[in-house]
Amino acid sequence: VPGLSRVFTLWSVPPHDDAGSLAPISENSVFLEELDPLGVPPEFKKEGRDWFAIFNPKIKRALDINLVYTLHHKSIVSCVKFSVDEKYLATGCEGAAQIFDAKTGARTCILVDNKVTKPAYIRSMCFSPNGKYLAISSDNSRICIWDIIKRRIRNVFDGHTLEVYALDFSPDGRSIISGSGDRTVRIWDMQDGSHKLLADRDTETADSGVASVAISPDGRLVAVGSLDNIVRIWDVATGQLIERLRGHKDSVYSVAFTPDGDWIVSGSLDKTIKYWDGDEASAATKNFLGHRDYVLTVAISPDGQWVVSGLKDRGVQFWDSRSAITQFKLQGHGNAVISIDLSPSSLLATGGGDCIARIWRYDSV
Repeated sequence: VPGLSRVFTLWSVPPHDDAGSLAPISENSVFLEELDPLGVPPEFKKEGRDWFAIFNPKIKRALDINLVYTLHHKSIVSCVKFSVDEKYLATGCEGAAQIFDAKTGARTCILVDNKVTKPAYIRSMCFSPNGKYLAISSDNSRICIWDIIKRRIRNVFDGHTLEVYALDFSPDGRSIISGSGDRTVRIWDMQDGSHKLLADRDTETADSGVASVAISPDGRLVAVGSLDNIVRIWDVATGQLIERLRGHKDSVYSVAFTPDGDWIVSGSLDKTIKYWDGDEASAATKNFLGHRDYVLTVAISPDGQWVVSGLKDRGVQFWDSRSAITQFKLQGHGNAVISIDLSPSSLLATGGGDCIARIWRYDSV
């Protein structure tokens, strides 16, 4: 499928500069990439052994950030995900998923699908709300549901014809949403394995492969980010397409709902984040501008205050969701930040092309 060659092939590409992407958003806007860490006043920077954070000197500092654990892997860390109870962090890399104790950083198990003869990168994963299961998709078109306690595969969902790049569990745990390069989204029943197919036939193009999915907190809506630059909103119960949100100028790699379910955040290869009203097919209400490279992943803090982006330029950026102004940028990886996740109690997980995952803690100051 044309366009899919771009998906997940960016990891080893050196970050590039593109000054044309700069677009100030207010008098408090600042592009942290342009600040020399050595020249930033001490109160606006924090440094660790192999990481640093630069805080926006034009606004009041509201957060602090600290590295908690560094988790080394043998290959690129393509996804990271906390369990709902925050007990575990799952990481995906080539040929295996690993589960770590989020409190101690100790690895508790490795999950390997022995039926896969050729090692494949894990593309997406998500925990069930009760924490008993971990859904995993990799370079093949299968979705495996692992029983974490028994450490065996409980279900295998087959139906997609190309790689499954995105997964999300429904809030009640009864179904799982998948998005694939085959341009479809499927809603799978956890009990019997049946599924409902969602496909936008009206705008289906060779470049409309699905890169990201997110289900709303009430389980009623699914947001879908695609390679054709569109964010689509689907009704779970009816399977009907509700809206097509247009505004991005490049592939939408990541989507997320705000905790109240009223808004959708999307991150794109056009180097922007957009904030959408989920009930209206209007233009984005906010544009988060100032990234110097591709936005590969986005997340929203549980209180809705912070929008966080993971970038191809190795950085992680925290944004105030109300003002769309950068709070700080974290530089803690040696290659692209491919995946991020936030826990209920202010933990941040990052996974990168440098073969490490990290757990951070961010706190109000």
